[in-house]
Amino acid sequence: MQLALEGNYPGVDYGTHGLSTQKAFEEAICKLENGHRTYAFPSGINAITSTLMAFTQSGDEVLVCDNVYGPTSRFCHKILSKYNVKTTHIPSDIGSKIRSYITKETRLIFLESPGSNTFEIQDIVEVVKAAKKAGIMTIIDSTWATPLYLKPLDLGADIAIQSVTKYICGHADMLMGCATVNKQYADEFADYFKTVENYTNPQDCYVALRGLRTLKVRLEAHESSANEVARWLDEQDIVDCVIHPGLESHPQHALWKRDFSGSSGLFSFTFKEAYSADQIALFINSLEMFALGFSWGGYKSLLTARPYKRDGQWVHDGKHVIRLSIGLEDTTDLIEDLKQGFSYLS
Repeated sequence: MQLALEGNYPGVDYGTHGLSTQKAFEEAICKLENGHRTYAFPSGINAITSTLMAFTQSGDEVLVCDNVYGPTSRFCHKILSKYNVKTTHIPSDIGSKIRSYITKETRLIFLESPGSNTFEIQDIVEVVKAAKKAGIMTIIDSTWATPLYLKPLDLGADIAIQSVTKYICGHADMLMGCATVNKQYADEFADYFKTVENYTNPQDCYVALRGLRTLKVRLEAHESSANEVARWLDEQDIVDCVIHPGLESHPQHALWKRDFSGSSGLFSFTFKEAYSADQIALFINSLEMFALGFSWGGYKSLLTARPYKRDGQWVHDGKHVIRLSIGLEDTTDLIEDLKQGFSYLS
């Protein structure tokens, strides 16, 4: 009892502090991330919002990369702002120039590299260098690469966030997130976690643990198929730009090669012609292999299509960005499906 009251009991002391399956999952992710402590959350966005709440207070400023997950940005502007926390957007390809954005009120920098819709990559090493010099923390959503292909904490980041819903689960049948913290901020995060008593469904934790067993082989398959489809798209006359960090044409390809050990199955492309919304809908509705879906990382290939705007300059502003999540289907079938879909735009 005394150990539990002191917060030092290693087992299960109270249900909302996490049951044994949750603790097993957290330990597994922590090892993959080379972190000090991992916390599981009911969803990816819950992991993000909880982390932001844990480390901010009234009067703080957070620097948020312009390409972050939409709900992350909305939470900052709609919820954190209510508690007098200011949000400033920084360029999606930020590097050493981060120094010019840091003020005495800046509490943390939130990155997403690459962004899960437009795939810009930040220079994590340079951002971390500037952050540490200023005494502020760096948080990164690294769901795209998973802990297998990117180790943010090894690069100096303080917290790495994963949407477990995506590749770690791998079967699109649960919602979950996690955040892994380094030793410097572990106690502060632990205090927040225990205070809010945020816990995760043990069945979801079991499914996530099961997903970890096949993550490597699945991710390699997603990577290989996505590379094949991306390179095919790059050769099509109808396509203007394929936005894939693994392609040599990507603006931050050199950074991807330096920091990442692989790529996943998620990327985007744009058309040369400015098609109407009705034309884009015709193309999408003709597809048989790609379902519409905002999520990604599962066995099924998915697609979204929309124009993206950025706080700053955005080279594809006004264009429909077609985002593909390449699943585990045969690439021949996927390419044939896209090919017949393109015929509706010819």
